[in-house]
Amino acid sequence: MNRQERADAVDRELAARRLPDAAVTALGRWWAENAATYTDATPGAHTIRYTPSRWARITPWPSALARPSHTGDAGVSRAQVTSAVADALRREAFREALVTTYVWGKGKRGTAGGSGPVTLERILAADSLDAALALAVTTLGEHGSRQAYAALHQRIPGLGPSFFTKFLYFAGAALPAVRGPRPLVLDRVLSLRMRSLAAAVGRETGHDPDGSVAAWVWADWNWSPHRYEVYLSFMHAATRQLTSTGTWPPDAGPDLLECALFKAGWK
Repeated sequence: MNRQERADAVDRELAARRLPDAAVTALGRWWAENAATYTDATPGAHTIRYTPSRWARITPWPSALARPSHTGDAGVSRAQVTSAVADALRREAFREALVTTYVWGKGKRGTAGGSGPVTLERILAADSLDAALALAVTTLGEHGSRQAYAALHQRIPGLGPSFFTKFLYFAGAALPAVRGPRPLVLDRVLSLRMRSLAAAVGRETGHDPDGSVAAWVWADWNWSPHRYEVYLSFMHAATRQLTSTGTWPPDAGPDLLECALFKAGWK
C-alpha cells in the first residue's frame, strides 16, 4: 500500500475501534472532576482570560468583550461567545463575529508585536474577508461542515484552520440548523491528540509501524477538508460511545469532548 492507502486504512480502523478503554477511563475521570463546572453537560462555562488593552487597534470591536480601555484582564466564556456570534450573524456582522471568536481563541497567548492582534489586523485587512465569511456561514447551513471548512481553507492569508474552525464552531452553535454534524474546533493541540490515537492504531494493525503516517495526516496545521471530516466523524462517534456506556451524561455533545481533550487529553 502507498502512504495514502495506509492512511485510509488507519482511518477505517480508528473509526471502527473509537476510544480505547484507557481513554474512556481517563475521560470518565475528567468528567467526574469537572461535572460541577459544566453542570449542563456543555462546555459553555469554559472561560478564556484575555487582556483587552492588547487589542486596542482592532475594529470592529464586539460589545460582548470588555472595552480595550478596561484595566487588567477580562474573561469570556464559550456561552457568551456563542450568544455574541448569534447576534452578529443576525446583523450579518461577520467581522465582528470573527473578532469575538479570535480573541477567545487567542486569549493571553502570543505577543503584542507577533501572533494575536497583529495577525488579526492583517486578516481584517483582506478585501475578500467579508465574502469568505458570509459564504462559509451560508455553506455551513446548506451543505455542512466539510464544505464550510473548504470555503475558508487557504482563502484568507493568516487565517488558518486553528482559528477559522473556532469561527465555524461558534457559527454552527448559533445557527438554528446545520446540515450534517456541527463543526468543532480543530487546532494543533487536538490534532496531536488524534495523532497519538492514530499512531497507536497504526502500530497495532501494522499499517503505520513507525507513526509516520499518523504524523503526516495529523500534522500541526493546514489540515485538508477531508481530514476535518474524519475528525468530526470520530469525535461525534466517540461522544456517542461515552454517553451510551454511561461514562458521560446522555445529553453531552462532541464539543464537551473537544474541550476535555484540549484541556487534559487522554490522561
